Amino acid sequence: MSRRGRLDAVIVGGGVVGCAAALALAKQGLDVALLEAHVPAAWSPAKRDLRVYAFAPDNAALLDRIGVWRGVCAGRLQPYRRMRVWDAAGGGEFAFDADTLARAELGWIVEHNLLVDRLWNALPGAGVRVLAPARAEAIEPHDEGVRVRLDDGVTLDARVLLAADGADSAVRAMAGFETDLHDYAQKGVVAYVASERPHEDTAWQRFLSTGPLALLPCTRGEHGEHLSSIVWTLPNAEAERMLALDADAFGIELTNAFEHRLGALTLHSNRAAFPLRRQLANDYAKGRVLLLGDAAHVVHPLAGQGVNLGLRDVAALAQLIEDANAKRTDWTAPHRIARWARARRSENVTNAHAFSAINALFSNDDMASTLLRGPLLGLAGKMPPLAHALWRHAAGV
Repeated sequence: MSRRGRLDAVIVGGGVVGCAAALALAKQGLDVALLEAHVPAAWSPAKRDLRVYAFAPDNAALLDRIGVWRGVCAGRLQPYRRMRVWDAAGGGEFAFDADTLARAELGWIVEHNLLVDRLWNALPGAGVRVLAPARAEAIEPHDEGVRVRLDDGVTLDARVLLAADGADSAVRAMAGFETDLHDYAQKGVVAYVASERPHEDTAWQRFLSTGPLALLPCTRGEHGEHLSSIVWTLPNAEAERMLALDADAFGIELTNAFEHRLGALTLHSNRAAFPLRRQLANDYAKGRVLLLGDAAHVVHPLAGQGVNLGLRDVAALAQLIEDANAKRTDWTAPHRIARWARARRSENVTNAHAFSAINALFSNDDMASTLLRGPLLGLAGKMPPLAHALWRHAAGV
C-alpha cells in the first residue's frame, strides 16, 4: 500500500522540535507529514510536568511566528527576570537581571507537555498530515528523496526526511549516522519544591563538588506555595540515595545544598532521575535525511539549553527555505543542506563541549579547580558586558 504524491518533507517525531519543524515548514507552503509513535496526552493545569525548560526569547519568537506562543502563554509559564550563580567553595557570584538589558524578562520556565500540547493541536490547522500512532519501519534514500515504509505497510515518498525522534533515534540508526557518546556518570534529579521564601522570579544555580543544583522559578501552587523546579546533578550512586530518602530527609539535604537561600525547601511532587550524557552526531545530513534536536545532539542540562538548541535547528532550516524561495532556487539542493548541517553542528558541538568543560571544572573538589572557579564567577559578575554577551548567546538574540 502506498500514499500517492510526493511530500516535501516527512518528519519523524512529534515532540517539541518535530512539531515545531512541521509547523515551520507548513508555514512556508510545503506539503508535510508528521509521524509519531504515541499520541501525546492532553495538557492539564491540574498536573505539573516534571520536565521543564528555560525557554529563550528567540525560540519564543519562533513559536510566535508559527502561531502557538499565545496559546502557551495562556497555559502556564513563569517569566524569570534574574539569574544568580555561585560556587559552594566560595568566591564571587555571577548575577544579572532583566533591567540591565532593558527587557521585561530574561526568559520563561515552561512545562514540556504544555509546549507539546499547543504545538500538536496546531498541526491539523496548518495543513500538516498527522499519522499517529505510526512508526517508520524502513527508509530507502535515493537521489531525489526518501521513501519511508511505515509499520502498517504504508509508504510515503518525500523530498527530505527529518529525524526528530529523540536521543535514541531509530531513523538516525536506519540511515547509518554515527555518534560520539560521553557518559557523565551523573543523573539529574528533578522535582517540584516549595520554598519558605519567594523565589524572586530568579533562576538560581549553585555549583557543588558533586554537580550543579538549579532551582527554576514556577507559578504559585494551588494553596499559594512558592514553587520551583529543581534539577540536581549528582553522581549516579548519590542520585539513587537522594531518591530513596523520605520527603522530610530529602528536603533537609536539599535545603542545606542550596545554602538556605530561600529558607526551608520541602518536596512538593514525586521525584525522578534521568542519566546524563553528551551525544553528538558526526553529521546532521546524509543525502536527504536530516537530524534535528536530540537526534543530533544531547547536551548537559546545566545551562538549560537542550530544547533551545533543537529549536534553533528548526529556525535555521526555516531560514534556509525562505532564502531559497526568495531566490527561486531549490532549498533541498545538496550544497544548501550541507551548509545548514555544517553551521548547526558547529554551533551545537561548541556549546556541548563548553557545557562539559563547565561541568568538569565545577563538579569536583580538586584544589586547583576550587581555587579558580569562585573568583572566575566573581570576575564575570563584575563585568556587565561579559554577562550581557553570555546571556545574548544563550538567548539567541
